[in-house]
Amino acid sequence: MLKIELKEKPKENAVLIEGFPGLGFVSTIATEFLIKHLNAKPIGKIFSTKLEPVAAIHKNEVLHPLQIFYSKNENIVIVQAIVPVDGLEWEIADAILKLAKKIKAKEIISLEGVSSPIQTKDSKVFFFSKWKEKNKILQKFNIPQLEEGIIIGVTGALLMTSNIPLSCFFVETHSKLQDNAAAAKLIEALDMYLNLKVDYTPLLEKAREFEEKLKKILSSVTATKDQKEQKELTYMG
Repeated sequence: MLKIELKEKPKENAVLIEGFPGLGFVSTIATEFLIKHLNAKPIGKIFSTKLEPVAAIHKNEVLHPLQIFYSKNENIVIVQAIVPVDGLEWEIADAILKLAKKIKAKEIISLEGVSSPIQTKDSKVFFFSKWKEKNKILQKFNIPQLEEGIIIGVTGALLMTSNIPLSCFFVETHSKLQDNAAAAKLIEALDMYLNLKVDYTPLLEKAREFEEKLKKILSSVTATKDQKEQKELTYMG
């Protein structure tokens, strides 16, 4: 069972944004940018012994696999994952819904990368929401609605179970590697929707910086897991 730990409770009617590692790691890069841009502070975590026992250390701080951040000025809560959560998607979706109810969030926003078979210069952003009033708002910004697609992972589970208004932003990505340009497109769409007043000039450069940070963390996680598996094989041999 996943446990929600909060050391500070946000104000009511917050917007809850979630991003989990997926195609192009666009949602993880985007949430990292939002955390920095909005000066969001860590206020808790979602914990489970089922999660990979990975404690990443960055700039003398421990980064938890599922950490909760809060921007008081914007009243935005961000759930960020820095490790894959394969096999725990239903439980994590349930934990996000419980967190949203606990803090009385008015909306959940999911950020996702979707595969695009066509290589184009600029990635397109699509949205989807089951709530008609959200659809009307999003259509005003000329963001096309996703009419066909298969959504898996935490966002897929949320789409099937959420009874809280849920808005999903999907961006095309052509790579399994970090796609900072696609992540920037997500931020641009989110900025229009939430009026965050993002400074776009340094956006791509900042995204590249975050990309390098995430690349180092994810590479270290992979190397550590490989070493662990090698030790287990040695013991068994």
